[in-house]
Amino acid sequence: MLWDGIARRSAGAGGGGGIEEVKQAVERAPRAKMKIGLALGGGAARGWSHIGVLRVLEEAGIVPDVIAGCSIGAVVGGCYAAGKLDELEAFALSLTKRRVMGLLDFHFSGAGLIAGGRLQRLLDQDLMDRRVENLPIKFCTIATELTSGHEIWLTRGPLVQAMRASYALPGVFDPVLVGGRWLMDGALVNPIPITAARALGADLVLCVNLNGEIRVRGTVIQSYDTDTSDEKEIEEIIEEAPRKWALFSGSRADRQRKPNAPGMATVMVDAFNITQDRIARSRLAGDPPDIMIAPKLARMGLFEFHRAQECIALGRQATERALPDILELLQDTQEA
Repeated sequence: MLWDGIARRSAGAGGGGGIEEVKQAVERAPRAKMKIGLALGGGAARGWSHIGVLRVLEEAGIVPDVIAGCSIGAVVGGCYAAGKLDELEAFALSLTKRRVMGLLDFHFSGAGLIAGGRLQRLLDQDLMDRRVENLPIKFCTIATELTSGHEIWLTRGPLVQAMRASYALPGVFDPVLVGGRWLMDGALVNPIPITAARALGADLVLCVNLNGEIRVRGTVIQSYDTDTSDEKEIEEIIEEAPRKWALFSGSRADRQRKPNAPGMATVMVDAFNITQDRIARSRLAGDPPDIMIAPKLARMGLFEFHRAQECIALGRQATERALPDILELLQDTQEA
C-alpha cells in the first residue's frame, strides 16, 4: 500500500479557498502471477519419465498453469491435468512384458499394425467423460494431419480422442479421425511443443526432452540394446503380424531376412527416432525453452513400457538436477 499526496481545495475561515494536502491511501494493483508452462515431449515408453518430472515439481510447490503434450507427453500431461496421475502411475508400474503385449491388438485391415482399441478402453475407464476445454489446467495435445502435414493443436473435444491422435505413431497405430481430418503422431512436426505452451499463455516454459541423449558427437546412437532378450521378444511379436499377413495373402515377402539384418521394428523405431531428433533440435533452436529437463534415457527402449519404475526414477533425477535453476528463474522473474 502507498500513500500518495493529493491536493484538495477547501474553504477557509474567511470563505476564501485554500489548498490542503491530504494523504490518501492508494492500493497498487498486485503483480500478475507469472504463468508456468510445461512442454512434455514424445518418446514412447521413455515418456514414463514425465511422471517423475511432475512428481518433483509437485513436491517443490511448482504447479504448471499450461501443459502442452506430444505423443506420450500428451497422455501423461492429460492425466495430470485431469487429476489422474496417481492412476496412470499405478498402471505404468503394473506393466509387465506380457501385459504390454496383451494391450496390443494387432490387425491387418487398418493403416497401422495396432488398432489401439484396448488402450483406448483402458483410458476410457477414468477419462471417458473428460473434455480438454473443461480441465482445471489449460491443456492441448499436438497431432499431425495425415494429408497436409499440418501441425494441429487439439484444445477442445474429448480428452481420450485428443491423446490418441497425438500418439498415433505411423505404421504402428491407426490414425484418428477428428473433425473430418485424419491425424497421427504429433512428434512428426513438433516433438517438444514449446511454441504451443507459449501460445496458450505461458510466460515461462519448462520442457522435457526425452531424446536429449540419443545423439553423441553428431551421430544418433542406438537407443536400446537390440541384443537383449526383451527387445528380441518385442520385435518378434511386432513382426509376427505382417508375416502372418504375407502368408495369408500368398506373398513371398515372408522370406527369412539375412542374418544380423535389422528387423522391421528396429528400422521403424530408428527411423522415427532420427526424424524426431532432427525436428526437435530444429524447433529447440528456433524457440528455446527457459529451462530444459533431459532425463538420461539413451538405454531405454521405445517399446520398453514395462520398465516404468526405472524410467520414472530417471525423470525424478533429471528434475532434481534442474530444480535449483528452476527455482532461481522463478525467483528472478518474481522480483523483476
